[in-house]
Amino acid sequence: MFPTLKSQNPTKSSSSSANNNNGFFTPNNQIDFSNVAVEPLFEEDVDFDTFSKSDFRAVKVKACVAVPKSKKLLQFTLDDGTGTDRTILSGIHAYYEPEELVGKTLVAITNLPPRKMMGIESCGMLLSAVNNIKNSEDEELHLLMIDNHIPAGAKLY
Repeated sequence: MFPTLKSQNPTKSSSSSANNNNGFFTPNNQIDFSNVAVEPLFEEDVDFDTFSKSDFRAVKVKACVAVPKSKKLLQFTLDDGTGTDRTILSGIHAYYEPEELVGKTLVAITNLPPRKMMGIESCGMLLSAVNNIKNSEDEELHLLMIDNHIPAGAKLY
């Protein structure tokens, strides 16, 4: 079975989910990390000049839809603070339903060259955290979501 972040209990009350906040405000001591395997850190250093060329920005999800004829891709329409919508495609449909991401504030790398997928140009990459499940080939993926008080286009360092 492939673990997902899709709702496994659609009958949860709205007050319960309002208090949950998708784990965003859950203290670490209340989360069970015992079944998580983390990849080793890279041994190769990256110099600061190379790192500083990446433009990390806060982006607000204006719309998100499943890409037709794709089982994996979601198409995001994002506010990146420029006044022009940015489209980014991400292969995370196994972990999220599009409607649960609308309104969220995410982290994107905005200065990657555009890349066409399924005939749609993707202009950037959303950042996620990925870990394996111990003693399994399965993995979990968590989009990096940040405080909604951070405005679209805010540069992240």
